Amino acid sequence: MTDALIFLAPGYEEVEMLTVVDMVRRAGLVIDMVSITDTLEVTSSHNVTIKADKLFKEADFDSAKMIILPGGIPGTPNLLAYKPLTDKILEFKENGKLLSAVCAAPTVYGQLGILKDHKATCYPGQEVNLNCAEYLTEPVVIDGQFTTSRGMGTCIEFAGAIITRLKDKETADDVKAKIIYNM
Repeated sequence: MTDALIFLAPGYEEVEMLTVVDMVRRAGLVIDMVSITDTLEVTSSHNVTIKADKLFKEADFDSAKMIILPGGIPGTPNLLAYKPLTDKILEFKENGKLLSAVCAAPTVYGQLGILKDHKATCYPGQEVNLNCAEYLTEPVVIDGQFTTSRGMGTCIEFAGAIITRLKDKETADDVKAKIIYNM
């Protein structure tokens, strides 16, 4: 059983990805790092190579409640270009499952046309590709199935929102307190 899947494309933003993975796991939830390449090792936008838990074909989409996309360039365009992932995103949207993204990555949802009725946020300057009902500049925006966030500096709040959606606010607050986060 997997609670969430976070996707690693070449050029992803490593701090955004690892902050979410670390905090979600501290909350006692299961999150799998999934490579969209043919190897488990995926190199970030800052030349940090991290070993994913699974290849895309091994991911447990049936039990997952949420898809999470980290930002980064060229990670975000690489996510959008990977049709097996965009097909799963559209399937999650259709089935009412949760979709989260940070930094430039909310534009993947925007370019797929699934944010048109939702408020959202993203990295400043990327909103031109967001195609949402209303662009907000808050650190985290939750609207319907979507949780979006602005960038690396908002990732603790983003991870807290993910924990709240997958478990509860008390657990999210507890994790934030244990990492000495006082926002």
